[in-house]
Amino acid sequence: MILHVCCAPDATTAVERLRDEGYEPVLLFFNPNIQPDEEYLKRLEAVRTLSDILNLTLIVENLPVDLWKKEIEEFKDYGEGSIRCFKCIEYRLRFAAWYAKKNNFKAFSTTLTTSPKKNILWIHSIGEKLSKDFNIEYIRRDFRKKDGFKRSVELSKMFGLYRQNYCGCIYSLREKRLGMITR
Repeated sequence: MILHVCCAPDATTAVERLRDEGYEPVLLFFNPNIQPDEEYLKRLEAVRTLSDILNLTLIVENLPVDLWKKEIEEFKDYGEGSIRCFKCIEYRLRFAAWYAKKNNFKAFSTTLTTSPKKNILWIHSIGEKLSKDFNIEYIRRDFRKKDGFKRSVELSKMFGLYRQNYCGCIYSLREKRLGMITR
């Protein structure tokens, strides 16, 4: 299965739980939303570290940031948790579903459901729609259940993983700097 990874901390719990269920996820780091470049590289390095620690296959895919910006442009002034985030999640999960299907994986999922800041109903509705669109199974999980987020914090500390303090896009960074978002 392909596991779309937004960041290493969220992946810790997701991988642990999926392995407990008998899955061996292949990590897909596809996040053109993460900016600036220094932040992207910090998060990617943390995912590489985690994949090494847990002996996981990691696939890194990049598309130009401009394609992501074009997708989000009309919603850029909406706040975090708005339709802007929905479109961003949809963009990244669409790529994950497409990639999984193109490369003969049987299923896909995402680590985004580890974060208590994300709208899990949106994530699952997007995943299920893409499952139908691409004729591939979406593994619907709520990784924050049963103290999943707390577990991700513990594992991140244990593994020495970088933990970010904003969602990732330049718009959420701007909102963080203006004090509109607290993390």
